[in-house]
Amino acid sequence: MAYDDTLARVETYFDQTATKTWEKLTSDAPVSRIRQTVREGRDQMRDLLLSRLPNDLRGARILDAGCGVGGLSQILAEKGAHVVAADISPSLIDIAKKRIPQALHDQISFRACDLNDPALGQFDYVVAMDSLIYYRPADLCHVLQTLSARVHQSVVFTVAPRTPLLMAMWYAGKLMPKSDRSPVMHPHAPRALGRALGESITLLDHGRVLKGFYISQALEVRR
Repeated sequence: MAYDDTLARVETYFDQTATKTWEKLTSDAPVSRIRQTVREGRDQMRDLLLSRLPNDLRGARILDAGCGVGGLSQILAEKGAHVVAADISPSLIDIAKKRIPQALHDQISFRACDLNDPALGQFDYVVAMDSLIYYRPADLCHVLQTLSARVHQSVVFTVAPRTPLLMAMWYAGKLMPKSDRSPVMHPHAPRALGRALGESITLLDHGRVLKGFYISQALEVRR
């Protein structure tokens, strides 16, 4: 039930509450200094995750899990991959379809669904940039174990790192009225996550991006 509750909150937030904000943040439109740091941090993290994949992706099938407005999906398709761009928000999927050049649409399958949906099939790689940050430890482990069982190479993803600042923000957020909350991020420590995943899965830590108000940790799982 906790997993379904998280999914519902994330869908409502990105499909209704924050669609316009997210559309602007991920465009070239002017934004506040705070949001500019988030934009720059996301660009750095996108480059870091891409560095963990081959530069030539011709013939590879990749799941962009939580694709948002499709920026990463477009880059993967330009590198030759066949991309399944999946997001829980139909509104963000609609924006992605409009933004990504029509010439690349033959290489991209847009799906408004749970990134953990088994109907999405098998993949060479899965990339999940900032789309798993809302899951509690048990749910995150379940998602990673499920995805890693359906991938031939690796799952490259991000988590909110368990830092003193983020933990303070997390506890403060729990005190806010429910009506005022965005989906709650759940910080994770890589070592604890690695132990929870078990010996059959290898967890690699590729470092952290900290840019103003953006902070995220790049990880990778392989069987």
